[in-house]
Amino acid sequence: MAATGDEAAAMDSISRVPMSHPTALNLAGASSSTGEGPEGAGESLASAPKKSSTNSDGGVETAEEAVEPAEPDINELCTDMFEKMSVFLQGELTATCEDYRLLENMNKLTSLKYMEMKDISINISRNLQDLNNKYASLQPYLDQINQIEEQVSALEQAAYKLDTYSKRLEAKFKKLEKR
Repeated sequence: MAATGDEAAAMDSISRVPMSHPTALNLAGASSSTGEGPEGAGESLASAPKKSSTNSDGGVETAEEAVEPAEPDINELCTDMFEKMSVFLQGELTATCEDYRLLENMNKLTSLKYMEMKDISINISRNLQDLNNKYASLQPYLDQINQIEEQVSALEQAAYKLDTYSKRLEAKFKKLEKR
């Protein structure tokens, strides 16, 4: 998240603290006459004596505020933060790029599958057209077969009628023979 307004101004002023004055960060205002770095200043702050006083309300002891150790160099912290943020963002961008590559590969494979399906459907369509043409060329023969089937059915009916007539005739002949 980017800093805006007052936050950006505060961050800008923090990053411009000069490196030549390490004691400028000393919160207690102690000055280092021996030329020690911020570590010496931190030790002097940590070893500051604490005064204890008695309160007039019943002899309760209170202590003064604890003195905070000197803050590390802001520039080093900013540099470290920017390096870590750079690594983080680089990782995020790499992951996003990998996701897009994966999507691209999936799209290519899907496109190839659809091309194969298109070829298959074209072949099926061609074969269906061939079958329709063959069926159309066989249609006159199929019509002849249907006519022959009808004639056979009519002939079969005639044969049944002839059979029943012959059976009746035979029955009459046997009846006449018996007399």
